Amino acid sequence: MSSLSPKERLLRVLQKKAVDRAPVICTGGMMNAAIVDVMNKTGHTLPEAHHDDVLMSELSHDVFEQTGFENFGIPFCMTVEAEVLGSEINFGTLACEPKIEKEIFPSTSKVDFKKKTGIANSGRVNTIIQAGYKLSQQYPDIPVIGNLTGPISTAASIVDPITFLKELRKDPANAHKVLDYVSDFLLDYAKLMIDNGVTLISIGDPTATGEILGPKMFEEYAVTYLNKIVAGIHSFGAPVIVHICGNMNKVKHLMPRINSDAISTDALVNLRLLKEEYPQLTTMGNLSTYLLEFGTPEDVEKRATTLVREKVNIISPACGLSTSSALANITAMTTAVKESNY
Repeated sequence: MSSLSPKERLLRVLQKKAVDRAPVICTGGMMNAAIVDVMNKTGHTLPEAHHDDVLMSELSHDVFEQTGFENFGIPFCMTVEAEVLGSEINFGTLACEPKIEKEIFPSTSKVDFKKKTGIANSGRVNTIIQAGYKLSQQYPDIPVIGNLTGPISTAASIVDPITFLKELRKDPANAHKVLDYVSDFLLDYAKLMIDNGVTLISIGDPTATGEILGPKMFEEYAVTYLNKIVAGIHSFGAPVIVHICGNMNKVKHLMPRINSDAISTDALVNLRLLKEEYPQLTTMGNLSTYLLEFGTPEDVEKRATTLVREKVNIISPACGLSTSSALANITAMTTAVKESNY
């Protein structure tokens, strides 16, 4: 197994098969590793690469080559879906990722449920599809991870988020309609990525936390719609990683109910204990992004080695990387994992 390619190793882990060591990855999307150090070194920069498939594929390859992460991850933000669905986007700068400038709808009751046709030519979708295709063709041994913004977060990016969160409780009928609509769109988008070479899908849903939703609404909304999307992606023949942000204590008992192939967690979660309590879970994470930004390479190496020793299945940053994270810290992480043995 020492000759496993990065793609084979990651897929074997997701299939619960034996591997020589843990993969070390950074999915893209909410875990964007296109840091300033890499962009300044290579000259392939954001925000330009958000809109150009050649630049996007080149920058994704730069991240792979410079950081040691064993995957390509596209796109580099969490605003693609909201843009297609009509919200206004600020595309950011070299050091600042895109943000939602204005949600298109004030309330779930005001959402216009138009069937999205021709989404391949909407917003930046075609850029991402083409970049994924290029990467999969040029580097067949490296996994290409396509990223989705999860259903709760996408809904809160097209409906005023404060209103949306209130209406999960006050107007569940319309909230469910919006989430069903958003989930269908996300599946259409995921299928386009998979059909064009993406190896697997990673779903980041930072609004869907136990702290924000509480256990009852997490079960009613997050679990339901994440599983709808996971089932659809599985039917397209691809595995799925789901990232859950924040402190998981209130919803930890619901993690086995999420049918993804791996669960990624924030640094607040003790993955060793989570694995002991739910051994059926394939775990991913969860090296603190605060440590990656402000720690030393020695501290990062020590923490990465601990995660490997604790048998975390896939090693990755815990959540969104700061663009000012030091390249030396990231390479300390990836090198420590690659030099480890199970």
